[in-house]
Amino acid sequence: MLIVEKKKELRRELRKSNNIFIMAHKNLDLDAIGSSIGMYNILTKQNKNCYLIIDEKEQEPGVAKVLRELEGCLNIIESTQIEECLSKVDSNNLLLILDTAKTDLVQSKKALDYFGRKIIIDHHEPGKTSIKNVTLEIIDDHASSTCEMVCQLIEAYKVEIDPYYCTVILSGIVLDTNNYTLKTTNDTFYAAYYLTTLGASVKKVQYLLKQDLKDYTERQKLLTGIKMVNNNIAVTKGSPYTIYRREDLAKTADTLLFFDDVEASFVIGKIGKDTIGISGRSMGNMNILPILEKLGGGGEDYNGAAKFENIAISKVEEKLMQALAKKKR
Repeated sequence: MLIVEKKKELRRELRKSNNIFIMAHKNLDLDAIGSSIGMYNILTKQNKNCYLIIDEKEQEPGVAKVLRELEGCLNIIESTQIEECLSKVDSNNLLLILDTAKTDLVQSKKALDYFGRKIIIDHHEPGKTSIKNVTLEIIDDHASSTCEMVCQLIEAYKVEIDPYYCTVILSGIVLDTNNYTLKTTNDTFYAAYYLTTLGASVKKVQYLLKQDLKDYTERQKLLTGIKMVNNNIAVTKGSPYTIYRREDLAKTADTLLFFDDVEASFVIGKIGKDTIGISGRSMGNMNILPILEKLGGGGEDYNGAAKFENIAISKVEEKLMQALAKKKR
C-alpha cells in the first residue's frame, strides 16, 4: 500500500496548488478514467480547481458511456485550453498524471511543458521513456490498477464519494485484473469490498464492461490460427484486411492465458492503415519484456506491446518468431 505510506507527502504537495490538471494515458480505458475521476473527487472536496485533460474525440465503449453519463459534471478541457486555465502564479499549477509514467503515452506531450510541478500515480513499471523531473512519483507495480491505488487514498483521506463514481473506479479494477484473474492481491479484493460499501454497483460495472458484439466477433477470429512456440507460448495474428483496436489485441492476449500450458501469449494485428501492433502477456513465470524490446516495443515484465510501420503482417510475425527462437537458445 505504497500510496497510503506516501499520503502525507502527497497531501502536502496537493495543498500547494489551487489549480490541478489531471491527465491519463492515450486510448483511455476504465482504469485511466476511473482513477482520474477518483482523484478529481478527492481534490474538489479540498476546494481545488480541477481540470481533466482529454484530447481524444473517440473512446472505447466503457469510457464513452461514463463521459456521456457525466456530461456537465466534470470540468473537461483539451490540451489546447490549458494555457488559458493556468494560474498566473506558477506554483499554484500542478499536473497530476495517472495510469502512466511515460512521456510517449500521455494524452498530450505538449501538456508536460506547461508545468514545473508534476505528480505521477501509476501501477506500471517505469521505462526508458519515463517522465523526467517530477515533484513526486508514486509507482506501485504490485497494485492491480491505478483505481486500486486511488481507492486506498479515498479510504485513507476518508473522502465521501458518490456511488456512481465508486462504480466507475470499481470497473477500472475489474478491467485491469481481467475479472480478478490477473495481478490480484488481498488489497485488490479489499478495494472492491470497500467500494461496494460506498455504494458501487456490480450490475452497473457489468454494463460499463459490456462489449460490442462486432468487436467481440472479430476478436474471436483471432483465436482460430494459434501457434504454440516452445510448448508454452501462444502466438496468433489477425487478417491483413482487418484493422483492430489496440485493446482488441490486448484482450485476446489475456484470453489466451486461460488455456492449459500457455505461460505467455503474443497477438499480432493491424491497428492502422499502415501500422501493425503486437500485444504480449505473461502469467508471471516468464519475462516477456526483453522480447518486446528486441522488437522495438516496451512495457512491463509481464505485459507490453510493440508497433511497426509500413511492414507486412507476415513480416512482423517472422520477426516475433525469430525473437522467440533466440529466447529459447
